[in-house]
Amino acid sequence: MSALTSPRALDAKQGRLAHGPGFWVIAAAFLTTMAFSTVPTPLYAIYQHRDGFPTYVITVIFASYAVGVMAALYLAGHVSDWLGRRRVALLAVLAEALSAVVFLVWQDVPGLLLARFICGVGVGVLTATATAHLSELRQVARPEEDPSRSALISSMVNLGGLALGPLVGGVLAAYVSSPLERPYEVFLVLLVLSAIGVALVPETVERLEVRPAYRPQRVALPSSARPLFFASAAGAFAAFAILGLFTSLAPTFLAGTLHQTSRVLAGGVTFGVFIAGAVSQAVFVRVTRPGQLRLGLVFMSAGLVGVAVGGLLPDLWVFLAGGVVAGAGAGLVFRAAVATAASLADAGSRGEVLAALFLIAYAGLALPVLAIGAGIAFLPAQVALLVFSVIILLLVNTAVLRMLAAQ
Repeated sequence: MSALTSPRALDAKQGRLAHGPGFWVIAAAFLTTMAFSTVPTPLYAIYQHRDGFPTYVITVIFASYAVGVMAALYLAGHVSDWLGRRRVALLAVLAEALSAVVFLVWQDVPGLLLARFICGVGVGVLTATATAHLSELRQVARPEEDPSRSALISSMVNLGGLALGPLVGGVLAAYVSSPLERPYEVFLVLLVLSAIGVALVPETVERLEVRPAYRPQRVALPSSARPLFFASAAGAFAAFAILGLFTSLAPTFLAGTLHQTSRVLAGGVTFGVFIAGAVSQAVFVRVTRPGQLRLGLVFMSAGLVGVAVGGLLPDLWVFLAGGVVAGAGAGLVFRAAVATAASLADAGSRGEVLAALFLIAYAGLALPVLAIGAGIAFLPAQVALLVFSVIILLLVNTAVLRMLAAQ
């Protein structure tokens, strides 16, 4: 790029959107992708009732998604640093569209496993790419703005999309015909439109004439910064463990232990947990990062106690209240973790560092859920939920206290 050519002038010359509108196009594509990733949450019970498979199969289907996310983050989450943000984001959105097609044409368990894995791959590639792309687009469009504003919007889009998916899936499953087809048809259209929009967004990374040799993900940080990075990653792991519970087994727990079979309620519970995470970030945006971490720790701890007690009684409202409070805390801890990790990296390695953070976070989405799914096969569901809550409670307290000590 010529030193005399501004990014805005180059975008106009190439027929692309300006950086300001491009920011919102990427945000919308990110929101759509994250919403699509959680659409199946209220539908798992329908698949289970139709095919008669045991509960642990739901955790395996869900885990195939998380494995796809982690594989993509490890193998490709960082490549947008040298291939370019727009190209990688476009491929990720197209992968989500392919996943929607598989959901529509192959609805047996092997098809669900494949569709969820492809969905996970797309999410894994897009998460770090879109987070970095949004930051860079905002820097060009509004150079005077505090960079934390972009981080807030990115995190809210991430959690807001995860919140919308189950709600949309639950409402469509309850009130339209063909509940196992309509949600995917709707999102297939939205994903195709998102891909068209992403193709028009400006690039923010100058592609190198000589590409570096490919290597899998690593954490490119000075040794002095690594303790804070890994403390942040542990906090993100704990936050995603709570979110993973409510995107996989919560509907089954509602139907079984709490005897609540409403599809709208199944989607609404997950929506409430995730939207609490997004809203808490907006409400406490002016609070310092250590203050957000302390609030997040209190909310997650109190919420986990509520979830465990609600399961043991059992009491629907205590369970729901605990989930919402824990979700609010998870949102604050997750945002602080992302902002901390991003602040540790320079522009040339930001995508790589964020990919590493999300890789560990999505391990939190998969491993605890698989553990509780296995536990349900041998223990009463309430006991398995109690053990899960205690383990995550200990983990989040350890991680957040270490983050606070390293600030």
